[in-house]
Amino acid sequence: MDWLTSLAPVIAPLAGMGGVVAGAWFSYRQVKRRGDTDERVASVQAATSAQAVEGQTYVEAMKTVTAGFSSLLDQQRGMLDQQKDVLEQERAVHAQTIERVTVLEAGQLALQREVRHMQEEQRKDRRWKAAALDYIRVLLDNLRSVGRTAPAPPSEIAEDIDRPVQ
Repeated sequence: MDWLTSLAPVIAPLAGMGGVVAGAWFSYRQVKRRGDTDERVASVQAATSAQAVEGQTYVEAMKTVTAGFSSLLDQQRGMLDQQKDVLEQERAVHAQTIERVTVLEAGQLALQREVRHMQEEQRKDRRWKAAALDYIRVLLDNLRSVGRTAPAPPSEIAEDIDRPVQ
């Protein structure tokens, strides 16, 4: 072991130097780890911040889209209400038109009945006139055959009596 004591003046500074190098290495490693950790924390914070900004942008976009759709639905509801009002007005006008047509048809039917009645009365009057003229002619012939003169017919029927029988 003498050799160990003789190496002591060499080993002591080497061990001291090894301790210093090891301490420096431990210190370097600790600082590097803190830096890496800080860097990781910073990158995670940046990523989280970016995701938060992206999420906020997404939320704002969804709010805008939702507001747009709500506005569109409100416009469509307004248009539907207007269309319902127009449809109700058109139905009212249609009902009035149908009522008018019904009244006109009823009036037309009444007029047709009246025309038929008048035509029938004309036919009866024509038959009556023809029969009356025949009767008057027979009476005039009877008066002439007896030798009596017939009075002159009134001017309204004179032309009809003088006309020959058809």
